[in-house]
Amino acid sequence: MKVVAIDYGAARTGVAVSDPTGTIARPLGVVERARSEAGLARLAELIRTEAAERVVVGLPLTLRGERGAQALETEAFLEALRSAIDVPVESFDERFTTRLARTGPGDSQISRPHRPSRYGLFSRRRKRTPQALSEPDDARAAAHLLSSYLEWSSAARE
Repeated sequence: MKVVAIDYGAARTGVAVSDPTGTIARPLGVVERARSEAGLARLAELIRTEAAERVVVGLPLTLRGERGAQALETEAFLEALRSAIDVPVESFDERFTTRLARTGPGDSQISRPHRPSRYGLFSRRRKRTPQALSEPDDARAAAHLLSSYLEWSSAARE
């Protein structure tokens, strides 16, 4: 079953998708202001294009497992998303996914050595803006969320 995961944020929302078998998660991208009409339309388009059979939205519970202000905002987004698409939408505990995304492999904030280009010269590194550094984190957080969900749902079926 193909699943799309959403790591909701008021400004930027990370999106990830599984393979058709529902075993591998990969970051898909970022949607700006996802709760807006344009943001919901963009998410609906991504979900349709990916032919997702289920959508999972990360629910940011507190460390005690309680619903704080961010979780309540996310629940309002969940309801808006459910109204915008015809695919089942569920929430899943997303504690620590953004932190994992920032410290996991492929972290864009980790300094990497310059490598010679194919012409034997060292390539120049582009200076990245703070926004460019954070956007991959949003999509990677969604991929971590999706990986956790896929693992949990696989164990629940056994």
